[in-house]
Amino acid sequence: MIFYRVTIILQPGIESEWVNWMQQVHIPDVLKTGYFEQCRMFRELEASEPTFVMEYQCRSLEDYQRYREQHAPALQKEHTERYAGRFRGTRQLLECLSS
Repeated sequence: MIFYRVTIILQPGIESEWVNWMQQVHIPDVLKTGYFEQCRMFRELEASEPTFVMEYQCRSLEDYQRYREQHAPALQKEHTERYAGRFRGTRQLLECLSS
C-alpha cells in the first residue's frame, strides 16, 4: 500500500473556506481519477500556523505514478491559482510496511 501525504500550511483566516473547498471540490476530484482508494484529512493540533494533512491511499506505486503524470499537474495548478500566496505545502510518498 502506498500513501501520498500532502501537508498544507495556510495563511490564518482562510481555514474555513479552504477546508470546505478541499472537502467539496479538490479531494473528490482527486478521488475521481480512480487512482486512490480513500483520503483522510487531518488538522495538526499543536501547530503554530493552520496546518492540514491529506493522506491519500493507493494500491501501488504504479498507480501513484500514473496519477502524477495524468492528473496531478492540472489539480495542483487549480489549487495553486485559487490560493496563490496564501499557503505553502510539502509532499511525501510513503510505503506501508505493516497491515
